[in-house]
Amino acid sequence: MKYCNDPFNRSRLKTNEVKVGKLGIGGKHPIRIQSMTTKDTMDTEGSIEESIRMIDVGCELVRLTAPSKKEAYNLEEIKKGLKEKGYDTPLVADIHFTPNAAEIAAGIVEKVRVNPGNYADKKKFEEIEYTDESYQAELERIEEKFTPLVKLCKENGTAMRIGTNHGSLSDRILSRFGDTPEGMVESAMEFIHICQKNDFHDFVISMKASNTLVMVQAYRFLVARMLDEGKVYPLHLGVTEAGDGEDGRIKSAVGIGALLEDGLGDTIRVSLTEAPEAEIPVAEKLAQNYKENPTPTFKTDLQLPYNPLEYERRASMEIANIGGKNHPIVFADLSEKETIAQANFFGFGYNYSKTIDKWTTQDLAADYVFVGDKTVDFEIPGMLGVVANAEHWEENYSDKKHFYPLYNAIPVNGFKHKALNFLNWNPENTKEIDKIQYLNDVVLILEAPTENFTQVMRNFYRAMVLHNIDLPIILKHSTSTEDLEAFQLWQSAKLGSVLIDGFGDGIWVNSTEKISPQLVNTTSFGILQATRTRISKTEYISCPSCGRTLFDLQETTAKIRKHTSHLKGVKIGIMGCIVNGPGEMADADYGYVGTRPGKIHLYKEKTVVKKNVPEAEAVEALIELIKENGDWVEPR
Repeated sequence: MKYCNDPFNRSRLKTNEVKVGKLGIGGKHPIRIQSMTTKDTMDTEGSIEESIRMIDVGCELVRLTAPSKKEAYNLEEIKKGLKEKGYDTPLVADIHFTPNAAEIAAGIVEKVRVNPGNYADKKKFEEIEYTDESYQAELERIEEKFTPLVKLCKENGTAMRIGTNHGSLSDRILSRFGDTPEGMVESAMEFIHICQKNDFHDFVISMKASNTLVMVQAYRFLVARMLDEGKVYPLHLGVTEAGDGEDGRIKSAVGIGALLEDGLGDTIRVSLTEAPEAEIPVAEKLAQNYKENPTPTFKTDLQLPYNPLEYERRASMEIANIGGKNHPIVFADLSEKETIAQANFFGFGYNYSKTIDKWTTQDLAADYVFVGDKTVDFEIPGMLGVVANAEHWEENYSDKKHFYPLYNAIPVNGFKHKALNFLNWNPENTKEIDKIQYLNDVVLILEAPTENFTQVMRNFYRAMVLHNIDLPIILKHSTSTEDLEAFQLWQSAKLGSVLIDGFGDGIWVNSTEKISPQLVNTTSFGILQATRTRISKTEYISCPSCGRTLFDLQETTAKIRKHTSHLKGVKIGIMGCIVNGPGEMADADYGYVGTRPGKIHLYKEKTVVKKNVPEAEAVEALIELIKENGDWVEPR
């Protein structure tokens, strides 16, 4: 099923041009950057000031929530106030449950965002059996509810975003398609078809999820459907509830980057649990690498060796603790150090105590360290493998346990380690792939140019499948940037896109000396966590805040993180209002949801178990809930 121009040669997918006020989206326009205010929309001055802060750092489209008619009407005051201060950036009204608010906003702002799962469908989190007749009757009811807005938007020249979220699929969609990317696409297509029926085409579509695999599959599936139907509308990209700090940036870069790698995406938002103006520079840095199409490298019409609409990790042989059913491994690199001491290992998860003469490890502990031609003259941690250049290894480490050689070419006299050898192989070299066809006990290290890293890896993946080669592979990607944030974003986009394709038994994140080993290490584990290929820490699904939020999300997220960050593998949803929960945290194990000022509902998965907990007691109550369900461990 075709879902982009060419998965082996990146080029921007041409979409229908949509005008949002003076701003063009899709067509030949560049990728647009947007964000959303966090102020109550009834706070006119606060909303104006926050919008200006966003616009001044590059926000091209400002979204504000309009949960009821009064907020929708007040958008006019905000728009007027911005114009008085010399700002004419297009505004977007964010609508969920209130068609009447959407219809008011359509006459004021340049764009209206509706969520198909909330706008007109029923959502009671119930399992309902629909016959074909009752299903069709619901569709007709939705069309009746949605059509007036479509006609108003067409009449006023107002654009629309049909924004489907994974966590807010209606009971009707869930009954037929389940909680799946296919269900998300079907939900959006129903609204698209109503728009088309009314000859309205000025809309953008989004398929957001907090799970990057679901999000990427949903967008690919959507584009495939639109290509099949002959009309492709612009795509707004985002990982919803990505969280804050490093985790939020990595997760966003993995999901958005994987789509940008395929030439998909006309506008993006990086949803962070931070001030909205903090999102803009992140989005700009992420989009920076996708302004130009790289030179085509491969033949067109090549067949992918996997299903891009489903995740399945490539089957590889198991060599030591790499490949097979082992989780992907993480490499550290000390080869550029003048000398190697025990303290150098602290940056990638190992601590040595002289008092007890013992190594201890953290959850984020690298599996292998490359030392090149450097000397390691002390006992290493028992869980760690040390990789040296082959000649250096043969001279100094061939009889030492946990030391392994790295070859730059297939040795004439064969590989020397009996169990595990590493081989640098240029993935652009597929003509000589038969030379590695019958190797055993060899793990390939693959490094490709940044510009078309994803496409080179896909082509090599294809070649390995065609030649029935199941050697494990380590993805190595290098960046020369000294900007810490750009480093994380670019590594996450490139490596994450390939891991989402199911290719990779480990990663080797390479950088300049300006990037600390600690940042390299946490980035590596963060990429694996964001792609759901290796879970090594707590995951926070926290919304980025908006005018509906009923508590300080940044402060609350920090407080919850402080007490729960040691709960490896547990997913905690932190939602500012009932609109974003429990639906948007559908993937979470536990949920903390604002229901009214000062009151919190606590959830176990999708079920509310404690209602109206006073906010001052809610974090402790969440901890007790985790303990009651057996998921609590005491921090070390």
